[in-house]
Amino acid sequence: MLDQKTIQIVKATAPVLADKGVQITTCFYKNLFENHPELLNIFNHANQSKGRQQTALANTVYAAATYIDQLEILLPAVKQIAQKHRSLQVKPEHYPIVGKYLLLAIKEVLGDAATEDILEAWGEAYGVIAQVFIDVEKEMYHEVENQKNGWLDYKSFEVVKKETESSVITSFYLKPSDGSKLPPYSAGQYITVRLSIPGETYLVNRQYSLSDASNGDYYRISVKKEAELQQPEGKASNYLHDHVNVGDVIEITAPAGEFTLQTGTNAPVYLISGGVGITPLLSMLKTAAPTQQVTFVHASRNGTVHAFNEEVEKALIEKSNAKAIFVYETPEEEDRKKEKFHHEGYITEEFLKNLNIESNALVYVCGPAPFMKAIIGHLENIGLPADRIHYEFFGPAMDLKQKQAIN
Repeated sequence: MLDQKTIQIVKATAPVLADKGVQITTCFYKNLFENHPELLNIFNHANQSKGRQQTALANTVYAAATYIDQLEILLPAVKQIAQKHRSLQVKPEHYPIVGKYLLLAIKEVLGDAATEDILEAWGEAYGVIAQVFIDVEKEMYHEVENQKNGWLDYKSFEVVKKETESSVITSFYLKPSDGSKLPPYSAGQYITVRLSIPGETYLVNRQYSLSDASNGDYYRISVKKEAELQQPEGKASNYLHDHVNVGDVIEITAPAGEFTLQTGTNAPVYLISGGVGITPLLSMLKTAAPTQQVTFVHASRNGTVHAFNEEVEKALIEKSNAKAIFVYETPEEEDRKKEKFHHEGYITEEFLKNLNIESNALVYVCGPAPFMKAIIGHLENIGLPADRIHYEFFGPAMDLKQKQAIN
């Protein structure tokens, strides 16, 4: 527990962190990787280069400073971040290293304003915050290792099938190399794929949603090939598409994630996706109860990039109260001839209002960050309670809702 003086100092510096947060975290990561380059085997290089990791850490530090005496308020966000940490194999021994370089960064950026009292208070506060993450992650590690057919770290999986889903999305079917069965997972969860790419100094990690219903036999990920000009963001997806084939072996960690379909409820469900964001929601559609009211809304540029339309239609046949709405931004002539879509343009606030979403509905959103930010804003504007809106963003925790948060 922190004493009152420490709490007061930490809370008093929260506005400074809000102002200098990204500067501090940028300095932190620079010094961290210069002195511990082995940690680049864990961190996502694309998130570093795009500045997303720095921003996310700054938001987290600011929130921790604001609620240092009420950390239970942050528990949902802590669990979401901890799931990513567990999936990436962040371990307790990493936290003291992070703490050391975070304090050094605070001192370097704030200069003389970072007094000994401030640094000492932040050192104590970081210890408390780190222990919260360590404790939560310890439970997660224990759970995945001790579940039936579970495992702890990375495990070798063989690609048993590779299937083209659209002009940009390819699915990879994965089975354990040792022939073992698989633990079940919740619809909406993801796995971390670790790749050793020729020419790369460090391992490359990426998290991909499981795009099929849990079956105990195989895991399926469906990967969008990012434009090569977007390197390093497209490094993993291009390698998977171009060089990983049936018979090849990759390493993955056990399924993780808090973005999961709530079961055991009769509440209407709305699954709203854009682009490759369809992957976790397809798993949810297949997993939903046969009689549950489900509205599946998917936005694509056109039919060439639209994946899984036949798979969605097949899933709908097995449901008695489900429907799909496909939205194409710029449909092609072939799309019009085959009537492959239901709405042209974008998912606007008016479009969502016309769905007559019930106040008790559960809404799940996944897609590119700008897409999700727009959809979440529209849903809030039409009066849907914030606690009924659930979303997944692949990358560091970022604030996509209109209200300040770190989830």
